[in-house]
Amino acid sequence: MATREAYGAALVKLGDASDAVVALDGDTKNSTFAQKFFERHPGRFFESFIAEQNMVGAAVGLSTRGKIPFVSTFACFLCRAYDHIRMSAISRANIKLVGSHCGVSIGEDGPSQMGLEDLAMMRAVGGSVVLYPSDAVATERLVAEAARHSGIVYLRTTRPKAPVLYSNDETFPIGGAKVLRSSDQDVLTVVGAGITLHEALQAHEELAGHGIEVRVIDAYSVKPVAGDLLLEAARKTRKKVLVVEDHYSEGGLGDAVLDALGPYGIQVHKLAVREVPLSGKAAELMKWAGIDAASISAAVRKLISE
Repeated sequence: MATREAYGAALVKLGDASDAVVALDGDTKNSTFAQKFFERHPGRFFESFIAEQNMVGAAVGLSTRGKIPFVSTFACFLCRAYDHIRMSAISRANIKLVGSHCGVSIGEDGPSQMGLEDLAMMRAVGGSVVLYPSDAVATERLVAEAARHSGIVYLRTTRPKAPVLYSNDETFPIGGAKVLRSSDQDVLTVVGAGITLHEALQAHEELAGHGIEVRVIDAYSVKPVAGDLLLEAARKTRKKVLVVEDHYSEGGLGDAVLDALGPYGIQVHKLAVREVPLSGKAAELMKWAGIDAASISAAVRKLISE
């Protein structure tokens, strides 16, 4: 299940449990899956069309009336509302922003629809929380965490379907991370989130088949990042960390990890999107950007040989 679809299901559950939960969407509800909330709770859904600034402003107003607003659109379109997002932080607003269709993995829709700056944008907002689930279970839990948290939360969702990684009793506290693969023979730590976590797991299997063991971590909380857990992993894997993200190299997950580990002398290497992409199939674009499983395996081999 795509995490964007899991978001829609999770939002419905929140709406069933509390009348305070409301949803706003920027004319993308069939793609963000906010449509599910609209169908269940039409009186608490506000169609904002392509007026993203107004949508965020309306959400701030709703939050002052005691509501818990979830605002959804494509991640790239939240750029249009950045001034209002910034001002909502200054106003200590309690709003939840959800950006779907992030990264080159959206495929054929092309670069105008790809959210490649959103993590950097939202990390820079004062007091914000930035979450990036990798499967349906994590998405549902993090939507609930976002609702409980007082303040601005950004949740990044992915377009392609992905395997479910976690059991239904797994918890995902803000500021945490998950170690999915580890052994005493690990020579390097690979950190991913969202779609790149699945690529990292594929790379792990390929490398293990050749006798190379790596640790794989799901950094679902980008801000605050799980610095202590990452530092412990890095110290056990020759102080080498490879971060893989479907985002431009500036300001995203890689920089969050670097901020946490750099002062401790950890080598942090980044695989990220470094040029403006074109349109193509998701697998083709991830290979082009150097963030697919094969690219991760190649990077690991290079780093452990240095």
